Amino acid sequence: MFPHFKKFALILTLIGVVFCIKVYAQTDTETRKQLETELTAIENQITELEKQLSVTKGEKNTLANKIKQLKNEEARLRLQIKSTNVKINDLETKLVKTSKAIDVNKAKIAHLRIELAKLLRIMQQKDNDLFLLNILAESGLNKAFIEATNYEKLSTSINDLVQESKGIQKKLGQQQVDFEDQQDDAEKLLSVVKIQQNALGGKLQEQSQLLEQTKGLETTFQNLLQDSKKHAAQIRSRIYELLGVGTQITFGQAVEIAESTDKQTGVSAAFLLAILTQESNLGKNVGTCNRPGDPPEKGWKVIMKPTRDQEPFVKIVEELGRDPDVTPVSCPMKNKDGSQLGWGGAMGPAQFIPSTWIGYKDKVSAITGKKPADPWDIRDAFMGAALLLKNNGADGTRDGEWKAAMRYFSGGTNTRYRFYGDNVMAQADKYKKDIADLAL
Repeated sequence: MFPHFKKFALILTLIGVVFCIKVYAQTDTETRKQLETELTAIENQITELEKQLSVTKGEKNTLANKIKQLKNEEARLRLQIKSTNVKINDLETKLVKTSKAIDVNKAKIAHLRIELAKLLRIMQQKDNDLFLLNILAESGLNKAFIEATNYEKLSTSINDLVQESKGIQKKLGQQQVDFEDQQDDAEKLLSVVKIQQNALGGKLQEQSQLLEQTKGLETTFQNLLQDSKKHAAQIRSRIYELLGVGTQITFGQAVEIAESTDKQTGVSAAFLLAILTQESNLGKNVGTCNRPGDPPEKGWKVIMKPTRDQEPFVKIVEELGRDPDVTPVSCPMKNKDGSQLGWGGAMGPAQFIPSTWIGYKDKVSAITGKKPADPWDIRDAFMGAALLLKNNGADGTRDGEWKAAMRYFSGGTNTRYRFYGDNVMAQADKYKKDIADLAL
């Protein structure tokens, strides 16, 4: 006969779980409201600063105005960093909630399986029709009818548990998808805040250098503005070391490669340089994992997504005659507790993940004539990035390039990560001026 007290205990357990989830949801709602209020206040401050910046940029180009502009840009970057950190904190709350919900549903499923196994054992013991015939022969029709009713209840209970298990399993599957999406979102936001911090560092350095060069004198500042030839010489002499390749190129050489790529693909040289600057500082930072002497936890077998990138990576390095165990690739992001968040493994100056490079290497070779194409080679990296950007919508318009940059970063145009695209376009504007100065 069905153990009713056990089913009652199970129901009480599930009611307790639901109650805990409701209490947690109330707390989570309050936290979300606080975060949304804070985020709105920060975004309003950013909007106000952007208005001030627009006015400042239209004013006469004096030292005082330039310093005022730099300080406003610094303040805006600090607020943008704060805004991104608020979003990251919000995601951390979601990740904790989703993780707890996953654990609860896993426990539910485990418990339901135990209960189902017990009911199936009882069912098996009753031996179906033969059991009822024996009852009929020994105890009469009334006893057989009671047992048949109990048997039907037992079958119904088994069916209910099966259906409940299926429902929870489906919910669990969706929660696991949500958790992966939230992790990906957190990884992207951590990348954005890192870019913002680098931009802030650059803005502070620019202020420091400006004050050092001018000593606060307006005449010195105006002389600096007029000294285009000196500026062009400084641009040409910038050296970029391509780690993992063992060569160095000047900025002028990088421009020549980008302009050659522009002629073959139609992707603007300044825009391409801006993307590669954002991704690897034009090849200076091609990865701090999987290098000679790195610990096992920084090896490619740990940091790369097994189902997506490990097999393509091995194929790529074998074709190039490289050792997969000592070829530098990017590291994954880290949670606050130091645990791995998402996946690393991006390769070379353009930071291609192996599975993406596999789809572009033959296209690169078809244009360059070089086989196999090498993601760590600056020319191949430029060409591969240009082809990917072209496919992502880089059509020479500002809107097309912004969207292509966003897709290069995240696969879409989610405005949560818009700083990446905005920063690329700002860097492209600077490179256009640098390239024009180089032509003098």
